[in-house]
Formats: sequence, structure tokens, C-alpha cells
Amino acid sequence: MPTDSLPIPVYFMPGMSANPLIFEKIILPEDRFSMHFLEWKMPVVDEPLKIYSARIAQEITHENPVLLGVSFGGIIAQEISKIISIRKLIIISSVKSNREFPKKFKFAQLTRAHKLFPTGLIANMAILHNLAFGDNFKKKLISYEKYLTVRDKIYLDWAINAIVNWNQEEPLKNIIHIHGTEDLIFPASNIKDYLEIKGGDHAMILSKAKWFKEHLPEIILE
Repeated sequence: MPTDSLPIPVYFMPGMSANPLIFEKIILPEDRFSMHFLEWKMPVVDEPLKIYSARIAQEITHENPVLLGVSFGGIIAQEISKIISIRKLIIISSVKSNREFPKKFKFAQLTRAHKLFPTGLIANMAILHNLAFGDNFKKKLISYEKYLTVRDKIYLDWAINAIVNWNQEEPLKNIIHIHGTEDLIFPASNIKDYLEIKGGDHAMILSKAKWFKEHLPEIILE
């Protein structure tokens, strides 16, 4: 059982399609923290989010850990916190309830338009490289490709459906939400009660890694 003399276990859950390498620039002092990285499992078709989250929770071997999730990983972290006892819950570039979704997510839920999204295209990164999305898109795609390795179509179909249909209407208590002002996936204008990172985009766990290295330890300990 963790005590004040032992490092605090911190479990990191990456965003949709991402592997734990997205946290490679985050370094916590080893004398105060132990870092553990959760990974995406292949879902069963139409698997309920709470059942899937329980499967991820089985990989947590410490009592009362800190949970930190990015984007969809933040939603998973919240679902895990309903299953096990935790010390602290931190989400980054995510949402605390479906009321913080942008209108396009709500539209997708009502119309099921997300079912038409070409996830098979995302699954094949080579195809994306050859499409004319513009130089800036291609540069970002190349720079992030090593992080976005979970691209199986079954997983992508399940993940998009799970996000759009997340049914949490009220934020959990004592949740710490860190969010960027330039997030285009979950616009800050829809988010309430969060720690603002000016200029932070949806991938700020990478682009603002210096900020997290400097402030994350105190956020965990406070």
C-alpha cells in the first residue's frame, strides 16, 4: 500500500489511437513518483465503454494511484475512477461530461453520422500520406505518426462510437482538467472549470511538454 515514503504511482492513458510514447517528454522525479503507462486493448464489437474500461483497469496493480488521461484517454480514466479507488484524477485535452462536447459531436449522436466516417482510411497511414491535404497537414502527420500506431478499423469504429455516445452528463467531483486555448477537437469555449494553457492545442501533451514537466509534480501533490 502506498505511503508517504514510497513513490506515488501515476498511471498514464494516451489519447485515441496513440501509444504511450506521447508521454515520452514527461519526466516526473523518481524519488516522488513512479510512472506507469496503460495501452489500448482491442475492443469487442459494440463493447460497452464501462466494460472496456474495466478491462483496462485490470492493468493497474497499485492501490490508490493517480490517473492521468489525454483526450479519449481522459474519458477512459474517468470511467476507471468509477471502478477503483484513486488518489487523484487528471484529464488533459479532454471533456468532463458530454455537455462539453462541441455541437458536431451532438449532431453525430443524433444522426449517427459518425458511422459514415471512413475509419479504414485512417487505418492506412500510407493512403493519408498520398492525399492532398496540404503541406502543413503532411508535416504534422509525419511528426505524429510514431505516436498514432493503434489504427485498426475495429478499434477506430468502436472508439469514435464510444466517444460520441458517452453518457456522462455531470462532471465527477475533484477532477483536475488541464486544457489548451487552441484545442480544435474540444474547443475551450465549451469547457468549464479548467486549468488554462494559453496556446495549447489538442496535442499539447507534446507541444507543451515543458509546461507539464514543470507543473505536473505540484499538480499531483497539491
